[in-house]
Amino acid sequence: MDLTQQNMTPEQSAALLDLTHSNSIEELWDLHCRRMADFGFDRLLYGFTRFRTATSLGDPDDFIVLSNIDSGYVGPFINDGLYRSAPMVRWALENDGAASWTVLRMMMDSGTVTDEERRILQFNAKHGITAGFSISFRSLSDRAKGAIALIAQDGISQDEVDALWVRSGELIQLMNNIVHLKILTLPYTPPNQNLTKRQREALEWVGGGKTMQDIATIMELTPATVEKHLRLAREALNVDTTAQAVLKAALQNQMFISDR
Repeated sequence: MDLTQQNMTPEQSAALLDLTHSNSIEELWDLHCRRMADFGFDRLLYGFTRFRTATSLGDPDDFIVLSNIDSGYVGPFINDGLYRSAPMVRWALENDGAASWTVLRMMMDSGTVTDEERRILQFNAKHGITAGFSISFRSLSDRAKGAIALIAQDGISQDEVDALWVRSGELIQLMNNIVHLKILTLPYTPPNQNLTKRQREALEWVGGGKTMQDIATIMELTPATVEKHLRLAREALNVDTTAQAVLKAALQNQMFISDR
């Protein structure tokens, strides 16, 4: 099915273009939430990590988490680690593409849900999160994974969501893919990991292959002051070495960005 068969309107075409023109994650996310609400998905939960291992998604402090769901849900789900046992998170880690939450009903009916997964489903139901779709984004890196949950507004059944997906699912998935790819290009600073201008500048010169003396000369500082900026950058990013700090700041798009 191509997009013309899904009746993409001029407004939706303009919305796709607007997504690509967003200059910040905040602007992008606000626009996307409004666009998804037009389809009946009034709550979204997006997550991305570049630090996945065989046994963990990495430190939650390094996640990119975006949501318009109230903190009473997101706090326990992310900060208390409930996501680790969430069935659709498990699905997203093992698959790419889009999946209807009918798989949850199938799991319940077949008795394959664990006690911990059942607790998560009950927690979701308590917050009115019962119908929706999940999209797991493809990545070329085994360490990177991103996914988004599209949660239907109260009163919309899963059958109605599935019918909507037949009509507009390809367009919805395209819009979410664009948002995901755009997020990867925009600066995002996890809590307590923001770099000062001088810390960022010092890391940029290290990333450019300059020696400590070179950096001191360029920044018109003493080598000791340059090292202080690098040490504080390592502490802010919660890493042990300057090389790790350069990599992490680059992954967060905190380096080589304009101050304008």
